Amino acid sequence: MEGHVTYRVNQRSASGLLGYHARLMGAVCLAGALGLAGCASSLKGSTEGLPQVTVSGGGQVRLGSTAQFTASVINESNTSVTWQVNAVAGGSSALGTISAGGLYTPPATIPATNPVTITAVTVAAPIVTGTATEAVWNPLPSVSNAMVTQNFGATTGLLDVVGTGFVTGAQLQVAGSSVTTTFVSATELQATIPVVAGATTVAVDVVNPNPGGTTSTIANAQIVSLKASMQSAARLLDQATFGPTLTDIQHVETVGLQGYLNEQFALPATLEPDITTPPPTLCATNTIPCQQAEWWQAAITAPDQLRQRVAFAMSEMFVISTNSDNARAVTTYQNTLAKDAFGNFYTMMKDVALSPGMGAYLNMLNSAKPTGTEIANENFARENMQLFTLGIDLLNSDGSLQLDVNGNPIPVYTETQVQAFARAYTGWTYATAAGGSPTNFPNNTANYDSPMAAVETQHDMTAKTLLNGTTLPAGQTAEADLTGALTNIFNHPNAGPFVCRQLIQHLVASSPSPAYVARISAVFANDGTGVRGNLQAVVQAILLDTEARAGDTSPSFDGGHLREPLLYMTNLIRGLGFTFVGAGAGTGPEYYYVLGNYTNALSEKPYTSGAVFNFFPPNYVIPGTTTNAPEFGIENTASATLRLTLADDIVNNKISDFSVDLSATSALGLMASATGNATTDSTNLVIALGNIFMHGQMPAQMQTDIVNHVATLTNIPERVRVATYLVITSSFYKVEH
Repeated sequence: MEGHVTYRVNQRSASGLLGYHARLMGAVCLAGALGLAGCASSLKGSTEGLPQVTVSGGGQVRLGSTAQFTASVINESNTSVTWQVNAVAGGSSALGTISAGGLYTPPATIPATNPVTITAVTVAAPIVTGTATEAVWNPLPSVSNAMVTQNFGATTGLLDVVGTGFVTGAQLQVAGSSVTTTFVSATELQATIPVVAGATTVAVDVVNPNPGGTTSTIANAQIVSLKASMQSAARLLDQATFGPTLTDIQHVETVGLQGYLNEQFALPATLEPDITTPPPTLCATNTIPCQQAEWWQAAITAPDQLRQRVAFAMSEMFVISTNSDNARAVTTYQNTLAKDAFGNFYTMMKDVALSPGMGAYLNMLNSAKPTGTEIANENFARENMQLFTLGIDLLNSDGSLQLDVNGNPIPVYTETQVQAFARAYTGWTYATAAGGSPTNFPNNTANYDSPMAAVETQHDMTAKTLLNGTTLPAGQTAEADLTGALTNIFNHPNAGPFVCRQLIQHLVASSPSPAYVARISAVFANDGTGVRGNLQAVVQAILLDTEARAGDTSPSFDGGHLREPLLYMTNLIRGLGFTFVGAGAGTGPEYYYVLGNYTNALSEKPYTSGAVFNFFPPNYVIPGTTTNAPEFGIENTASATLRLTLADDIVNNKISDFSVDLSATSALGLMASATGNATTDSTNLVIALGNIFMHGQMPAQMQTDIVNHVATLTNIPERVRVATYLVITSSFYKVEH
């Protein structure tokens, strides 16, 4: 019967077997002498009636399966046997093992001697054996999943096949043709294959080699054509979020840059909750930590990362600060910027002007009409033009200065015009609890949740001459004058280049070219449908501009900006996968505020600017150079050293209330020890860190130097920590390229 081989007596030693028989007959004769029975007169060399072993079962067995063998012993009352594989009792890992019950389990790979010999040895007469041969075949391959990943712009794709029963020498076939195959493991094979334009699937099977060579069933591998390169995806996320993660990078590769922006534009705004009354215990006497905690939590965890990042940029242009503002007002103000981030710039201007936070910070709140020798408060009127919307000198559409005939800058406004705007902004105060106008003025009953309301008796109703010859007629309401004043600024030619240049600086590059500014200013002036001030269109144009994307394919492109402390912290928290763990029993999300304690040493903490000019001015030039680099306004020897201390705290898991896993069993730890080859594992680790933090564009010499150093470290967690530290403290990372 196929698969079953039967063997009779194996006379491994004729004299030994006859000796066994003689001893048996001697015992029988002794029994006869005692009157029990007779005995044979002679053996005469015959083996008739001696023990015999018959082995059956098997024939061939595939790796991963088992084969059952049985042994039949005759002419012996004790039928027990022991088992051997190639004369090794019980077998071995190289030959396969066999149990006391005759169950043979092949080795992990085809044995060097194949077929193997299975031997049953009688317990009563160990010299009596029976054998069978067993051919060991490769397993049956089976495909459970197959996918082709085609990188952006490539004509080939990586075929990844997952299943079971794959062996060294297994061959992938694509549409019936063999392709060069890489054996990854017994469950994974890979190959680089051509991708036909427009194809969505390709037929794939696996052929295992002899012995027992066979082919799997055909599977259809889905072709996933990535719409962005890894470099493009990571750089966009660096510009448009509070820090790339590997998951987000892979997602952007799949959906593309435009697809990702579309997703982000469609997400609702993540709003910070009002600080409760009474506030959490942490904020019982000071609500600022709760406000800062909400900011950090949104920055790190909110899904609408682009909206939050644009709101952050706007908060560094339309500056208010808890140094003088109530934290409850700042929470509402941050929500205003988030809600308006993709709306119209005029809407943002008006919402900012009427916010209680800005009203209190720049004194438009409770600013009454002039009487006698008093004048209206000019603070908001001046800073709104100088810092928020227009600047102090006339600009060309590319952001360059307009000059008079003598080569001097031309002022945007005069002191008289500042006073006119100040009068246009009079009469506003806190709204009532219901959001209406109060009867008293000044009104000091704070309402931080509603826009300011007008008390018309305190509004200056005289005519006001603004910019470009525009006059607000006498007798207008506070609302009408506010609308007229903001519209006058909104339509001024400076608004586009002034606002757009700063947005570019915050999102992409410290010193954008005039052509870049001009292209974005044109979108501000007209989004393509005749709408002026469309921030969604402006943000998209900034991020997809050729200058913003030039670094995707040219790492040496001269652009980018120093990572300001807040972005340095959020990038590392997100990129390394820190989790919030709280400070102990009874703590809540308000303890996110502790992150600001670390960045404060670097001169930056959310909404704590010491002046309306922000933590650093947009026109800051590095001393001794002509390089406009705003963030370097707070970078010095002390802060550079303290940033090293912060990096050390991060890699050594010393950030209060947060935790990161950089152990040997973490994702980076496993990568750092995957093969046991220190150089290979260290290289893979450093490449992964470079993908997260440097868009896969780490300079080759830097990568080599880090690998050479960390490969000498045998402690895997230490290898991960040191590699991470060297990456995040490098100048190449500190300056976002």
